[in-house]
Amino acid sequence: MVQPIHVIGGGLAGTEAAWQIAIAGVPVILHEMRPQKVSPAHHSEELAELVCSNSFGAQSSDRAAGLLHAELRQLDSIVIAKADEHSVPAGGALAVDRGKFSHDLTKTLAEHPLIELRRGEVEQIPPGIVVLATGPLTSPQLAEDLQRFTGMEYLSFFDAASPIVVGESINRDLAFLASRYDKGDADYLNCPMDREQYLHFRQELCIAEQAELKDFERETAKFFEACLPIEELAQRGEDTMRYGPLKPVGLFDARKGDFRAPENKSRRPYAVVQLRQEDKAGQLWNMVGFQTNLRWGEQKRIFQMIPGLENAEFVRLGVMHRNTFINAPQLLQPSLQFKHHATVLAAGQIIGTEGYTAASAGGWLAGTNAARLALGKQPLTLPATTMMGALFEFISSAAPKHFQPMPPNFGILPPLPEKIKGKQERYAAYRDRALADLANWTANLSPTLAGIAG
Repeated sequence: MVQPIHVIGGGLAGTEAAWQIAIAGVPVILHEMRPQKVSPAHHSEELAELVCSNSFGAQSSDRAAGLLHAELRQLDSIVIAKADEHSVPAGGALAVDRGKFSHDLTKTLAEHPLIELRRGEVEQIPPGIVVLATGPLTSPQLAEDLQRFTGMEYLSFFDAASPIVVGESINRDLAFLASRYDKGDADYLNCPMDREQYLHFRQELCIAEQAELKDFERETAKFFEACLPIEELAQRGEDTMRYGPLKPVGLFDARKGDFRAPENKSRRPYAVVQLRQEDKAGQLWNMVGFQTNLRWGEQKRIFQMIPGLENAEFVRLGVMHRNTFINAPQLLQPSLQFKHHATVLAAGQIIGTEGYTAASAGGWLAGTNAARLALGKQPLTLPATTMMGALFEFISSAAPKHFQPMPPNFGILPPLPEKIKGKQERYAAYRDRALADLANWTANLSPTLAGIAG
């Protein structure tokens, strides 16, 4: 009889891994410490809770995140299937109603006869085949055991989540719906600022009181550039926010005419704060790019200075927490097995991939390979020409000394056989090659990837 596989962590990676193991016909115990032990970022006990944004990134398959979505759809990812099912309007992005998304995944996994959902903290790596998907908020006891297991300490950075605003509290006389450059539907609420408003807003951000970090966090913290707190951006220069999340170009208020027309130059916003829809009903809106470590009272005071948000009601204020990850190039194979402990695999942000979709992709491969090990099959590695394959090849072979978390991007893919000048055309060619190679790869592994395939 096949012994159950232990999956530790009920985030996106752990949820995907447990599902892939179960549909391969192998029993799995999915460990999730919540609600017995809470984390500094989670708000519920649901599996696959999205603690930062509700967006999985660009939807189009000629974008890096979108290509990862497309690959996971080919591979029957449960996470992407549920994301598609519970998607909400977000222009060109795949965003979800996070409550319904997480609840559905929790219910679906709990009802599978081969999945045992076990609540409670795991303090040591259990014997047998194990998938570590504990994420960036691994509990101290398990983190200590993992350091013993690997002989290495974690690397760390800080991640921050944006506030969420009640839609009815947004002043629609000032805020307007639009998409950038008329691409996609007008799915973002835009709060325009003139120069005086922007400069005053930036000044207040620069002098605002931040939440205090613990001594060990202050010593080891380094911000991840893709998720910088808004106050950090403000301190980097007068125009940094205007070239980042408050970029005022490509937008216009349909009620007032096209700001982009030369005759309307004087009426163009100096900066624009954008909000993205959180739920299907449009009752909740996420402040795009407003990850923050400000004290909650300061957040309310300063963010209500934004035109349109003067009466904003916040259902969640921004939080910041320490993220940890292992030095994957020294420890992992492209199959996501540990180099010196082949029956232990890892997935998610703990291995140094960045983003929801990358976490799900790692869960798919780690779960698939864990099931194959249990069934006496050889583990798989994905084609390097796919976004998934390139990402796991990168994190397992990068320079260990300078290793940092890596999001999906076209720069890690092998070069195309012929040079293509246009960026969009080049990205489309990468996509076409990746999806064709993945289709051939899966066809050669039929009838099932994880189970009885040779």
